[in-house]
Amino acid sequence: MISTKTARSGAAALWMAVGVALAAALPTGALAADEVFTVANYPVEARADNAVAAKDKALADGQQAAFRSLLKRLVSVTAYARIKRLDGIKAANLVEGVSVRSERNSSTDYIASLDFSFQAKAVRDLLRREGIPYTDEQAPALIVIPVWRAGASPSASDEAAWTNVWKSLDLGHALTPVKLQPLKKDIKAESVNALAGGDGSAMRALVAAYGSELVVVAVAEPDPAAKRLNVTLAGRDAVGAFTLKRTYRVDQADPGYAKELAAVVSLGVLEGRWKAIKSGAGTAAGSADLQIAVEFRGMSEWQDISRKLGSTPGVAELDVAGLSARGARVTLRYPGGAEALADGLAQQGLILRNVGGNWVLSLQ
Repeated sequence: MISTKTARSGAAALWMAVGVALAAALPTGALAADEVFTVANYPVEARADNAVAAKDKALADGQQAAFRSLLKRLVSVTAYARIKRLDGIKAANLVEGVSVRSERNSSTDYIASLDFSFQAKAVRDLLRREGIPYTDEQAPALIVIPVWRAGASPSASDEAAWTNVWKSLDLGHALTPVKLQPLKKDIKAESVNALAGGDGSAMRALVAAYGSELVVVAVAEPDPAAKRLNVTLAGRDAVGAFTLKRTYRVDQADPGYAKELAAVVSLGVLEGRWKAIKSGAGTAAGSADLQIAVEFRGMSEWQDISRKLGSTPGVAELDVAGLSARGARVTLRYPGGAEALADGLAQQGLILRNVGGNWVLSLQ
């Protein structure tokens, strides 16, 4: 007779093996996609009658604001109007975790910089139910070189400030993840000027210097007489070569705000270009929720099946709903439904068949 303790120990080991198998099975792209569901380095601030109330208010308000920021990251600007229908959603119910980067408080105030991680599946499900198209696939990493161009004697503080506003952005979790690099000494000013002026041939020098085809210069040039900050994005991202110029008004009462706004808008432009070619990739259209019974003869066979299933292109949100010694129940999403999935799995050496209206998976 098997003791309760032994049974529990065996069950724990079995579920640990399931976790390892699924972690190995999930495609890298599926794991990476969840990165965009974190809104990092988000500033929060609140005042209340006491420190505890101020912190609670800052957290609650911050969750809602960070959630709106996440939606604008995922959804194309052409569908922003649809986001308004989600105003009543409580972001706290979708938050997976909160971490503190920095914080300070007084008896009545709380100020902090927080990282909000949202539940990827729950957010995806919400957007699908509402029929809001979204994109959660990150573009290949892009090198951005902030350049401050202000005549013969640029201000060192202004140069540093332009770079620092970029550093303050959530670059790693963006749809277009950015790696900031300084302008290398061997890159001549003429090359930067030519690229900013629309001469694509100047890209050769940057590609050679940075070892990447995906390089963009973010050139900021102040115009004190006009009280404007002119910003040019030029180079090549995952979408292709481009040059874009924008002008921002400088408020003399807060001259640094123009730099901050320009950096935020510039990152939004890079994300927008990527969303334009990926628009609707995450919508529910053409994708189906599937429940599948898996048959196997032992844990080694189950691990083989789960790896093959997880590595099949198009399989998303793979989850184990139940497991026994000889079978499992899994749920997943796949474009085109079960019939299309069966064709893809056949190439992996798996058979997906309809048995009395239920889908059953096994090795060939």
